[in-house]
Order: sequence, then structure tokens, then C-alpha cells
Amino acid sequence: MRKGKRSKRSRGSGRRQRASLVLALALTAGLTAVAPAGADDPAYAFRNPRLPVTERVNDLLGRLTLDEKISLLHQYEPAIPRLGIQSFRTGTEALHGVAWLGRATVFPQAIGLASTWDPALIQQVGSAVGDEARGFQQERPDGWGLNLWAPVVNLLRDPRWGRNEEGYSEDPYLTGSISTAYGEGLTGGDPDHLKTAPTLKHYLANNNEVNRTTTSSDLRPRVQHEYDEAAFRPAVEADATTGVMASYNLVNGRPDTVNPDLDDVVRTWTSRDLLNVTDAFAPGNLTGDQQYYPTLAEGDAAALKAGIDSFTDNNGDSAPTTTAVKSALTTGLLTESDVDRAVSHILAVRVRLGEFDPNGGKYGSIDRSVINSPAHQKLAREAAAESAVLLKNKDGVLPLKTSAKNVAVVGPLADTLYTDWYSGTLPYAVTPADGIASKLGTPVGSSEGVDRIALKDTATGKYVTAGASEAGGALKESTETGVAAQFDAFDWGSGIVTLRSAANGKYVGYNWSDFVNDQVQPNGWYVQQQFELEQQDDGTYLLRYAGYETTESWWSNPVYLGPTGPDGTLGLVEKSGAAHYSKDVVRSGVGEAVAAVRGKDTAVVVVGSMPAINGREAHDRTDMGLAPSQEALVRAVRAANPKTVVIVENSYPTTLGTLQKEVPALLWTTHAGQETGNALADVLYGDTNPAGRLTQTWYRSASDLPSILDYDIIKSDRTYQYFKGRALYPFGYGLSYTTFRYGAPKRVDGGYEVAVTNTGERAGDEVVQLYTHQRASRDKQPLKQLKAYARVSLKPGETKTVRLKVRPSDLAHWDVTRSKWVVESGTYDVLVGASSSDIRSRTSWTVRGETIPPRDLTKVTRAENFDDYSPGSVRLVDESKARGTAVGATADGAWLKFADTELGSGASEFSARVAGSSGTVEVRLGSPTGPLVGTARTGGTASPYDYTTVTAALTGAAKGRTGVYLVLSGGVRLSTFTLR
Repeated sequence: MRKGKRSKRSRGSGRRQRASLVLALALTAGLTAVAPAGADDPAYAFRNPRLPVTERVNDLLGRLTLDEKISLLHQYEPAIPRLGIQSFRTGTEALHGVAWLGRATVFPQAIGLASTWDPALIQQVGSAVGDEARGFQQERPDGWGLNLWAPVVNLLRDPRWGRNEEGYSEDPYLTGSISTAYGEGLTGGDPDHLKTAPTLKHYLANNNEVNRTTTSSDLRPRVQHEYDEAAFRPAVEADATTGVMASYNLVNGRPDTVNPDLDDVVRTWTSRDLLNVTDAFAPGNLTGDQQYYPTLAEGDAAALKAGIDSFTDNNGDSAPTTTAVKSALTTGLLTESDVDRAVSHILAVRVRLGEFDPNGGKYGSIDRSVINSPAHQKLAREAAAESAVLLKNKDGVLPLKTSAKNVAVVGPLADTLYTDWYSGTLPYAVTPADGIASKLGTPVGSSEGVDRIALKDTATGKYVTAGASEAGGALKESTETGVAAQFDAFDWGSGIVTLRSAANGKYVGYNWSDFVNDQVQPNGWYVQQQFELEQQDDGTYLLRYAGYETTESWWSNPVYLGPTGPDGTLGLVEKSGAAHYSKDVVRSGVGEAVAAVRGKDTAVVVVGSMPAINGREAHDRTDMGLAPSQEALVRAVRAANPKTVVIVENSYPTTLGTLQKEVPALLWTTHAGQETGNALADVLYGDTNPAGRLTQTWYRSASDLPSILDYDIIKSDRTYQYFKGRALYPFGYGLSYTTFRYGAPKRVDGGYEVAVTNTGERAGDEVVQLYTHQRASRDKQPLKQLKAYARVSLKPGETKTVRLKVRPSDLAHWDVTRSKWVVESGTYDVLVGASSSDIRSRTSWTVRGETIPPRDLTKVTRAENFDDYSPGSVRLVDESKARGTAVGATADGAWLKFADTELGSGASEFSARVAGSSGTVEVRLGSPTGPLVGTARTGGTASPYDYTTVTAALTGAAKGRTGVYLVLSGGVRLSTFTLR
């Protein structure tokens, strides 16, 4: 990762000068029409593929009216018939396959793709997804577009994040390499001729769903540069993306929709134009729940100036956006040059996509024959198999033998595949039971292991019944006692169950009016197929509706079910009027599963999650364990058949409790798409030797984690880099059916080499991981940090020399004393192994860098550049609405530490820029309660953005080399200060 930055201003100026020169030459040569021409006339420079992108953009920009340019700022860009320009739309979802456009190849979830640790494979997947996105272009279905909103590169620092399935890893280096590979596949690898235009989501520090539009992620400079930005930078630098999406949340008190880093930072990482977009409805949040600007005109103007180019707001209605931009132009909040700059970024991407080239350019001939092609099906199977992680394999239980054909596959995910919010539509589904049966060439025993129940109203004796037709029917209470009164109750944890009607195999959900059994699987934004069975003291149950909309602030309806119509139709009632039901178990799920596995050669239990429930966009996880009934199922099956293999199929680390100790073999997979069953069978039976590795720390308990809103991984000892506890499974962990031996790492030009030998009897892949640790530093350093890795294939007995690239510059960290990257002189441990905790060989590396000098507080120092702070009473806040970060004290006694400060023979005056409430800023030495050497007082300011300068005389004790502490009163904001 390069640390140096190009000068954006000089680069942009140079581009404009070159563009002007080329355009002048083109005009002289007659390449540009000097008189009206047909819209498809090749005399238009913007349609000439031989010309540079910038010249084509400038030509087209010059032909557009102001109104036409403004129209292009909205997600739904209209056609411009007079120039022969078609409509364009930003935002086709393509996280692990093209989504929402129809049947398309569905690859493993993003976290599963990353678990392969195989960038070459990920690039192939990205290329396949890009082909399929192009394949839809011939028909342009509703929602189609070549600007793809993928990949998600937000770091998985907290496994409780609802969108964990969408990200890659808790590590920025791994995330950067995987996102770059996927992006290069999507773009086609030629930045001037794009297959598709991928957009990185979501910039920046977007890792909680609770109150996601109003919470602020506090990023001290080291965390921002070393961690969060580090995940986004590689793909941008490699031209593997064409822009970023600003996230919903705030960072340091400022909404990311108006984060100036979109321009000031992100655009310095590349010389190419980036098309930055807002998240859906985020512009409206600025005037809505964020209350950051009073009018949409002010908010949209601020977003454009910060670096946003396209507004995703009000669905297909562009009028609010275009009206706001026109108002901002009229009132002087924007100039036409601001609009031109954003539109030029949009047009640059459209030109590079070949939209204005003959026949659509390089990729214009790709048609729908590529969608779910045999080649993509094969790739989906390979990716799903490579992503599986073997967590436990006691006494070599795995791989299984195909000769032992008497197998039962049980569990709630044994014979079904679920899709997630950003999945495409499955063209077909190979379930675990299907895959194993196909592998064995014979049917397998199967049971979902869930109870089939009937709910009888204890007051009336009537049963809850559902419709028997394919379309289902409204739930009602009746005297019927057959299958219409039976439901399979799936327990997904946290008390949530889904009810599948035995009458037609469809799930029961709410449709804003009735409860109907009409859904193939739980789905939708509000997932209206969620219920709770609340047991009462008398042993009866209340049926509580738990669709996601019931947690919204606008929900005012009751949530309990009871008969509301004369025909017994169920509706929502207050708790006092809720029906009390007895829960009759018609068929025991555990009993059926035990019967299915007893006496079998092998029992395979597939447990895990339903991706729309207990962790999804807008909803963080509140429980990190398996559903209690699923644990009970595993234990019962294990007791009935000791030869039990457990597959955990979910989207996140799970606290497996003692279960992982009790079963002999444990395999983890994400929801892996259409080929899940075949891939799992390949791994279970040894056709694929598992080499997937965990991309997150699996904690033993939620008590190992601080608040999900705590973004300071350094202070809170978060992720494998800083976590000092004992993980259930460490970052980088995964087993194989063979064994590997490592030689000593040897320093070579550009990195290290290590010999790795397959010492087992099976061919297999090893993921060789190189970590470094800085032994001594001015600043707190990671316990270890991934710097390189390689997935290598080895035959039995084979040795390969693996080269791992790492340069001295890769050892840099952010120096807050001088606001720059620094490589400190010293000794670094180089650790090579199979996971972050399984280090097989090591060496030391003496690096000549520099020594960070003592702080010089005679220079203006930004308060945000502290070394330490008091937790709970210090927040990072917006210095102004446009840019800058200040420190805000939320309670008296909030303190900031500025370590290793050289005060020399003495400082006599303290000066600070403060805003906010009245109060004091104390200057103390050595500790927050150390000697007081000065106190500055502020009477407060009218606005938190209205700063004033306060001063204080310092006593003679303010001298020498020491730690300086600033102690603030609650409500005071501190921007900058000096000691002189």
C-alpha cells in the first residue's frame, strides 16, 4: 500500500490543460462537429473511441444545457434524445452475483468468497458477475445498469453487525486484496474500457445498523488511516473501482454524505475520475433525522462540494434533487462549475463503459447467454467448495467414504437453500441433502428436525388454520384439525420463529392486512414472516408478530394475534385481547431426526441461520449463538449416532459454546449459493481438500466485545490485531485433510521466502500467512498484523518456495505528532504460519526508518491528534459543517493525553480555540490529576461552530520532557491549541 499522495489540485489542473490542448487540436483537425450534426454522427468527438476519455467528456459536457447537466446528477439519468443518449441508472446490486434482475448465477456470500483467501478465484467470480451484468444489457430490465454497487469493503470489526455477510474481513489488508480482485474482475482489468463500473460500499466506518443514520463513528486519526481508510484504498489505487458510496452514518459528527474526504482523500488515490454516489435516501437524511441542514438545497450543495456526483434519493423521482440543485445555483450555494465537475465524473465513467462507442464498445456484444452458463455454474461450485472452513476434525472423521452410503442428512438447513437480501434469484438449488445424495448415487435419509405444531385457542377450542391452495389464505381459527391446522416451527434464535404451513409448504407472513401462508421463504425489507411464541405462566402461549417494521418508530399497531373477524380471521390485537394458545406438538423434530440417523453410517447435521432473520441490513445481531433448539438437535443426533458431522451454515462468527467440544467434526460455510450442496459434498467426501480460512475472530462470548458503537479498535483491543483474550477460533484459522511443514523465512528482495512442504498423504492447499510485529514503538502497536499471504497447492511430499511480498514501507503507521506515515527504526518480528495464532516459523527484521521526535506543542496542534483519552467522556465532533474534526467533552473531567512532549526550559502561555459551553480547559502534567500548570476559561459560544480563542498563563512547572494532559469541562469543544 503506497503511503504517498498525489496532488489532486495539480493533477486536475494538468488534466484540464491537456484536455483543452487536445480539444483545440481536435477542433482544428475537424474531429469535432462545428455545425449541427446527427446524434450518432461520428463527427461528435464524444463518439470517437480513438480520442482520449477526457476530450470525449469535455466535448459532450460542452454540448449539454445546464438543465440537462443537472438532470444527470440523479440516480435515474434521463435520455437526451437530441444527442442520441440513452437513459442511465447508477446502482445495480452485484455483491455475490447480479441481484434483483432475474435468475442469475448466485455465488457464495461475500464473507464466503473472502474465506477462500484466493484473489485469483475472486477475480474470476468478479469477471463472471460482470459478464452477467453485461448480459442483461440487451434487454435492459427494470433496475438494470452497468454501475454496480459492489463490493462492500467495510471492515468486520464486530461480528454482531447485521451486514456481516456483506463484508470480507476484520483485516484491512485482506479486505483490500479481495476487494481489488473482485473489482478487477468486474471492470475487466482495463480502466479505459470498462466491463462494468463497480462502486465500493460504504465510505466510511459503517459497521452498525442500530440508529445507523444518526450514530457517529468516532475515528481518531490512527484508526481512520491505518484501519478504515486502509480497506478502501487498495482497490481505488489499482483502478479496480470507479467510485465509492457514501455511507448513512456520521463520522466524527459529520454525515458521510457530506464528508469532504470523498474529494480530499479518496480522489488523491487515483488519477482517474471517480463517480461517487450517495446511499439510498441519504440526501434526505441531511434535512430529516440528521437535522444537519435546514433545506435540501443546502444539503445537496454541500454534498456536491464534498465530492458526491450522483444523488440516490426519492427512488425514480428526480424532481426534488434537480429542484434543490437549481435552487442552490440561484442562491449562490453552487456555481455551474460545481455541477460541471460532478457531471464530468459521471460522463467519464459512461464513456469508459463504451456507451458512446460503436456497437457498445469492447463488451457491447455480451448477451444473456452468459447468464448462469455452464462455466459459471462450475465456478460457483468451485467458489463454494473453496470457501468452506474445516473447524474441527477429530481422529480424521473427515473425509467420509463414498462406500459408506447409508447416510442421513438432517437439520433445518439440510434440504433447503436460503437467499439473502442482496442475493440474485437462484436459477436452481442444490441442497446439502441433494449434493450428498448425488455424490453417493443413492437417496439419503433426511429430516429438518423441526417441530410440527398446532395452535389451539384455549378459550374456544378452535385451531389456527391456513389456506391449502398454492396462494395460501388468511389465517383463521376454525374447528379443522388436519394439515391445515399444522405448522413447522423453525427456531432461529433470540425467540424468533417462522411458521411454515403444512397445508401448502409456504411460510406465514403479514401483508399489512392479513396473515397469509404465501411465501416460499422469509423475505422482504421488513421480513414479515417473523413471530414469537411467548409462553405464559399458565403454560399457554401468546402469538406475537415480530416483523421488522414493529421496531420502527412509526409503528403504532398492536403486535399480538387474535381473532378479529366473525369468521375467526386472525388480526393484530392488544396483549389484553390476545388469544391464548396451547402448543400441541404433532411431530417432534428431534424425534424424527434421531430416528433418521439411528444406525446410519454417518449423520450429517446442517444448522445455522436464515439470512433475513437475526442479522441483516438495518438489524444488528443481539445473540451470537446458535438457536437453542438447534443446539439441542445436534446433541440429540450426536447421542443417537456418534459418527456425527456438523455443518454450520451462516454468515458470521458463532459462539458455539460447548458444542464444538462435543462433536467430532465441524465445518463452517456461509450461505453459498446455488451449488451449496454439491460443494459441501465435495468437501465432506474429499474431492475438495478444505482450505478455507476464517476472515474474522470467532469470540467465545459477547462479553469479549465492547459496545458495537465503539470504533476505536486500538483502545478497546478489538480484532485479532489487538485482542488479548483467548478466541474460540482465531483469525486465519482453518484445517486441512493433510499437514504442512514450514521452513525458516528468508529475506529476499521485496519480501520473504519460505519453503512449505505437504507432509500428508493428500494433495491440498495451504494458506501461508505472514504477520509482522513491531517490538518497540512510541505508539501502541498491534500484537500482530497481516502483511502478506498466498494460497499454494501442494501434492503429497511436494515442497514449494512461497514468496511473500512485504516492503519496509508496509510497516508504516500514522504518526499523530506530525500527521504523516512513519516507519520507525527498530526490530520487527516476521511471523509466518497457518493462522494468526499458529505461527510455524519466524525471524526478525531490522529496519532503518526514523525516530519520532518529542512533540513540539509550540506549533499549532490539532486536539484530535491526542495519544490517549478518557473513555466515555470524549467524542470526536465536526469542527465545522464543511470540514475539520474537533474534540468534544461530554462530561466534566474529560481528558486528552499528549505524550512525550518537549517543553524545554518552560512554556509560559497556553492558547486554545474552543467552542460550545462555558467551562475550563486545564493543563496538567504527567496524568489527568497531575500538577495543574494553567487553566483557560471560556464563557461559551453561541454556536458549536463559532470558535473563540482562550488563553492561560502557565506556571514555571511547565517545562522539561513530559506528558501534557488537557482536562475539559463538559460541553466544551476544543479544536487546536499551543503551549509557548
